[in-house]
Amino acid sequence: MLLALANYLAQFESGFNVFSYLTMRAILGALTALILSFVIGPKMIARLSLNQVGQPVRADGPASHLPKAGTPTMGGALILTAIVVSTVLWSDLENHFIWVVLFVTLAYGAIGYVDDYRKLVLQNPQGLRAWQKLFWQSIVAIIAAVALYMMATDDVGTSLLIPYFKDLVVPLGMFQIVVTYLFIVGFSNAVNLTDGLDGLAIMPTVLVGGALGVFAYVTGNVNFSDYLGIPYVSGTGEILVFCSALVGAGLGFLWFNTYPAQVFMGDIGALSLGAALGVVAVVVRQEIVLAIMGGVFVVETMSVIIQVISYKLTGRRVFRMAPLHHHFELKGWAEPKVIVRFWIITVILVLIGLASLKIR
Repeated sequence: MLLALANYLAQFESGFNVFSYLTMRAILGALTALILSFVIGPKMIARLSLNQVGQPVRADGPASHLPKAGTPTMGGALILTAIVVSTVLWSDLENHFIWVVLFVTLAYGAIGYVDDYRKLVLQNPQGLRAWQKLFWQSIVAIIAAVALYMMATDDVGTSLLIPYFKDLVVPLGMFQIVVTYLFIVGFSNAVNLTDGLDGLAIMPTVLVGGALGVFAYVTGNVNFSDYLGIPYVSGTGEILVFCSALVGAGLGFLWFNTYPAQVFMGDIGALSLGAALGVVAVVVRQEIVLAIMGGVFVVETMSVIIQVISYKLTGRRVFRMAPLHHHFELKGWAEPKVIVRFWIITVILVLIGLASLKIR
């Protein structure tokens, strides 16, 4: 929006040309989202508290979580507001990738909102039933997957890139639709499962989102992509603005979500952020790198799957409690220790993922 205005004003004053630079708009997008979070956050938390939209706590969970009962949730609305406003203000709205990413993010946010509303406001402990949630997640993911498949202009858009190898790609053809679906739905639920401690999910999301922004920038720049030996995908650079807005909004939310949390993001935030990471990774052709950098999300999800399978087959639990972060809590780790150590692991994994830009 502001890019179009800046381009018009540049006819009269050349200084407005600075806004045509993608890096400048990315910085402004991050700052805008961060400031919006700081301004809107206290008011939104107060409104949620007033309406008694409080988080229920599992009775069979760690005893240290019992005092968290009633903490305002649905704070993901703050993240979504900051991301969408910043992206619309500073991105090139003629870019089709931007609209696909925004569509997925907002649609999953709507699914999360309905689930949270039913559980917290209508006092329906089930919220959306599992099949209902998966159904709507699947509908949105399939629409996005088909759209991205149709937008592909060459074989790169329908191939799986293998990181750390310069010319190793796996042609997928229409199977790319399935891969896109799996990453959007999979990471949406993975972030949701990870969102169980104060700040545990949002900081890895910020770190991974920021790294995906780097991939978007170099993938959409013909010179950098040629120098680094990665496939060039026209238009993906604009996704940097979205990723920067995600980083700014995430850090702004962390201000209120850090231990002890004043607000939780709820499904409205966790589902939308996970889906956003998934669709961005597909757009910039870095699905496998996302699985590496988002290793904490992957392991948390696998811990739940392993726990369920083991209990159903043998009647025994592999972990004291799943997801994995609760296992460490029950082993005696203090909540802040679990959180920070998972953050540190994510930093390491993100660096490993970024190394794929040079190791080829």
